[in-house]
Amino acid sequence: MKKSVGFIGGGRITAILLHAFKNKKEYFSKVVVAETNSEVAGKLKSVFPEILIEDASSAAGQDIVFIALHPPVIMDTLELVRNSVKSNAIIISLAPKISLGKMASKIINSGNLARLIPNATSYINKGYNPICFAGGFHSGAKDEILHLMALLGSIFEVPEEKLESYAVLSAMLPTYFWFQWKALEEIGQKTGMTEKEVQVSIYETISASLDLMYKSGLTSEEAMDLIPVKPIREHEEQIIEIYNSKLIGLFEKIKP
Repeated sequence: MKKSVGFIGGGRITAILLHAFKNKKEYFSKVVVAETNSEVAGKLKSVFPEILIEDASSAAGQDIVFIALHPPVIMDTLELVRNSVKSNAIIISLAPKISLGKMASKIINSGNLARLIPNATSYINKGYNPICFAGGFHSGAKDEILHLMALLGSIFEVPEEKLESYAVLSAMLPTYFWFQWKALEEIGQKTGMTEKEVQVSIYETISASLDLMYKSGLTSEEAMDLIPVKPIREHEEQIIEIYNSKLIGLFEKIKP
């Protein structure tokens, strides 16, 4: 029997998950989304006309419930919907910072609590998703969720204390590079390549460079030494400092 699903929050990550499930032709008996922003809700409904836009209590009353909210509003929302949660429901938070212990202090009807760090790459079913489960999570329900989440891409269990590290080094990692690739596309076209030629060149070279760095058996120093000319070497220390100051600061901000 197909399960019903509720999303509390209808923003980007809800759209990503719905798209991933649709790609794999995974259907539910009902999909309820609670989203207070009418524009966001309308946009989501236009892409996924089968969903129902209802309130948070209705979304929380489904078999599988995703908490797709920013950390500052999660605890108040859980307090609001705590009596709507079914005794055997599965509750999955998609946010950093709010621990399973904090969730359990509000959701007392069900011990099936989990946290997952989502990825934008789940949009194409290539997510890299760490998940952790509360100690009381039912084993049968756990197998069910691991199977469902595998539709998003790679799914693997980690200790809860590592989730925020994965948020920084997986979930947000593409944003550290996407704008650079876009700038390089523009440079490539200025130097005579077509848009398609630039995109293929960047994609193929970056893919091979990752394999060289992590799968060749070379150390990182040996791999980096294979190219003698490094046009932005003089700025490397500055870039590394930006990474350290911004990302360590971000980690400190989002950890429980």
